[in-house]
Amino acid sequence: MSFKSLGLSDALLKAVDKKGYNTPSPIQEKAIPQILERKDVLASAQTGTGKTAGFTLPILQILSQAPVLRKRPVRTLVLTPTRELAAQVYENIKEYSEFIDIRSAVIFGGVNAKPQIATLRNGVDILVATPGRLLDLHGQGALSLNSVEILVLDEADRMLDMGFLRDIKRILNLMPAKRQNLLFSATFSKEIKKLAGGFLHHPVLVEATPENTTAEKVDQQVYRVDKSRKPELVIKLIGEGEWQQVLIFTRTKHGANRLSEKLNKNDITAAAIHGNKSQGARTKALDGFKKGSVRVLVATDIAARGLDIPLLPHVINFELPNVPEDYVHRIGRTGRAGASGEALSLVSQDEMEYVRGIEKLLGLKLPSAVLEGFEPSGKPEKDEEDDRGPRQRNPRSKAKQGTGNKKPNRFKSRSSGNRNS
Repeated sequence: MSFKSLGLSDALLKAVDKKGYNTPSPIQEKAIPQILERKDVLASAQTGTGKTAGFTLPILQILSQAPVLRKRPVRTLVLTPTRELAAQVYENIKEYSEFIDIRSAVIFGGVNAKPQIATLRNGVDILVATPGRLLDLHGQGALSLNSVEILVLDEADRMLDMGFLRDIKRILNLMPAKRQNLLFSATFSKEIKKLAGGFLHHPVLVEATPENTTAEKVDQQVYRVDKSRKPELVIKLIGEGEWQQVLIFTRTKHGANRLSEKLNKNDITAAAIHGNKSQGARTKALDGFKKGSVRVLVATDIAARGLDIPLLPHVINFELPNVPEDYVHRIGRTGRAGASGEALSLVSQDEMEYVRGIEKLLGLKLPSAVLEGFEPSGKPEKDEEDDRGPRQRNPRSKAKQGTGNKKPNRFKSRSSGNRNS
């Protein structure tokens, strides 16, 4: 199978070739023909498998074949849950549309809206947006959604959860009822599928891999440790392992700040990224991490989706997420596009119910070990509050992937579980 056999134009094939891609991924191979046939699509695939191109390429094909309208109203709307993902999708659209006459733009909060409004007034064919800023600019009369022909919900499960549901419903009411709807994500719960059924029209279900699965080349490992000793263990793992690029997930914004500060005090360059940071600070931290000037990026789940960091070798769950599906997205930052990666989870006694929730979702038992010198005391520890108040005792949690170019583990461990299970 080649991109040409999917029916893409020469201009799009030229752009794909320029990016160095020769063969479509399974999700692209299955989704592109369905989208070109103007069907509604519910697409599920692992992170890092080319979902963005899976909807971007056929949309560009559809739009480029239609007459160019003088005022260029928004004809395709792509909604994403985070600013970082919106920016990444926009960059992909720009790259793939290099050789065709298509205008695209991205709008999100945290930055000055005036340049975004000026861009919209010049006419935009494809708009990538986060819900809040989109509704804000629509309320100001800066844009209209009356001409939208194609709606894309990227990371659709998060877009349709209770945090975004009200905004999504408002946005749906601003668009023509007759349109093509495309939902892409790595995970879809039964509840989300039922909810999506309310506005999808005879959707085609496209699955490149079984739902809620993780990349095969991600080495997942659980280390049981007291909560109070997690910072010490992280510093030891990174320092003695000489890891140069590590993405660490915390449950709270304050926790991300504290861990980042502690790492810097121990001569490990780190930066925190979360919702309380300005967009400028978030962009600077991510850019430094990608370029290597920042060794460790400590993030809340704002980074669990959409961050495409090529060949990221290490992901650490400093704390497990409350929702098991989020584990899949977190560890999906490593082991992308066929690369290998390592995903470690530091688990205190009070998080074991989250481990069980993740194992149930994945249908496998995560290998577990205790590192010498970091044996759990077995004593109950004070439960921290998250950024929304006391942490809920919800057995739904997350997990992570990966290693790449990792050095042999220098720690002796007492394992319980098969690493290959």
